[in-house]
Order: sequence, then structure tokens, then C-alpha cells
Amino acid sequence: MPKGRAATLLANAALFQLGWFACVFSPEHPRLLLVPLLVLGLHIGWLSSWAAEGKLLLGSLLIGVTLDSALLHLGLFDFGQPRLLVPLWLALLWPLLASTLRHSMAWTAQPWWRASLLGATSAPLSYYAGAQLAGVALPYGTATTLLTLALIWAAVFPLLHRLARSG
Repeated sequence: MPKGRAATLLANAALFQLGWFACVFSPEHPRLLLVPLLVLGLHIGWLSSWAAEGKLLLGSLLIGVTLDSALLHLGLFDFGQPRLLVPLWLALLWPLLASTLRHSMAWTAQPWWRASLLGATSAPLSYYAGAQLAGVALPYGTATTLLTLALIWAAVFPLLHRLARSG
């Protein structure tokens, strides 16, 4: 891998992590929501382009808000107040994740079972850590929530990679 490409992939991964932490700490510090917006802007302007990534970022946002809002209405998450959709900080995690699919996380796409295995293991842990940091309750309990998320993400992550390939 060329030196410049490695630096770009590392920057993509680091910016995703920065955005993730800003999102999960934003319920206590709302101004932190500027960080994921800046990260996404940098991604589009520096690592990619709107034409190349816009469909993927918006598609992932719509998929994510729909999925997480459905899980909210099924009682898997409790944000402490009634709501129709998940909060902005959780919604922003979806385009942040999508910003890695063609870059630092591209290696997870093939074979399909790698994406499935990674989705089933890492996504539930990410949700759990985020819930702990953001003060989100898991009414069905940790084990049930993590198992449910593992089953869902075993399918979701390969589908997100498919969306990334289609654009």
C-alpha cells in the first residue's frame, strides 16, 4: 500500500473514532455535535467527494434512523423521554460509519461472512459502550439487547457494504 494511501486510511479511521466519541458525549455537551458534522465535511471534502459518497452517507442515515427508531419503539433503548425518532447524536453515527466503508473498513467487505461476523461482534459492543457513555437505558437488559443487536448486525453490516459497492 502506498504511503499516502495508508495515511488516508488511518486518518479516516481516526476521524471516525473522534466523531463517535463526540456523538456519545454530546447528550451532556451538545456543542460536540459540531465535531461529527466537521468530520463528515472533511470526509467529503478531503477523502472523497459528495458525488462519490453522498448516496452512501444519506442512504446509511436513512437506514440507521429507521432501524434504530424501530428498536426504540420496540423498547430496546430508553433515552429517558418519549420520542418518535432516535436523537441526532445516534443518527449521526450512521453516516460516520458509512464514511469508513469504502476506506478504512473496506477490508471487512469480502468475504461476506467477515462483514457479518464483524457486525455481529463489534456493533453490539459499540452500542453498549455508547449507551453507557450517553446514559441510554437498555430496558430488556444487557444480554438480551446485545444478542438482539448481534443478530441484526450480522445482516446489517454486509448490507451496508453492498450499498457502498452499489454507488
